[in-house]
Amino acid sequence: MKKLAANKVLCMQPVPQTIVSCRDKDGRNNALVVGFTANVSLDPPMVMVGIVPSRFSYHMIKEGGCFVINLPKKGYKKEYEYLGSHSGRDGDKFAALGLNWEDAKYINAPLLTDCPVSIECSVVDSMMPGTHELFVGKVEAVHVDEEYLDAKGNILWDKMDLM
Repeated sequence: MKKLAANKVLCMQPVPQTIVSCRDKDGRNNALVVGFTANVSLDPPMVMVGIVPSRFSYHMIKEGGCFVINLPKKGYKKEYEYLGSHSGRDGDKFAALGLNWEDAKYINAPLLTDCPVSIECSVVDSMMPGTHELFVGKVEAVHVDEEYLDAKGNILWDKMDLM
């Protein structure tokens, strides 16, 4: 028999865990853990991230109009926890962790190169239904470590040890 949960908040746990990276107009990189991510369209390919306006990265995405969704492996737990518990307002998280990164190919944001998948997105819409602004991003490119692609370029999700 099913019973009612005591709390309706976070009744669905999103999977996989994600890190969103972005850059401000002055060229400063930042990354944060984001619990609200989802696919929203297959054609054209689009995804969504939900960011609370008080977060340091919010204005970077709002003003820059782009972001990268990075999918970390389980071995990236230390970095993931730091990125999810520290604010870029208090210091450069990339420098503090010695994060490996490179410029995205199609947008003005960093890719976290130690994550096996990085998804470049251009913001095409946003809405504020509640606590988080939902940024809908058109997928511009999906970068995947070569070892996780088959001969046709399809992603081998079952070979990755994602968080």
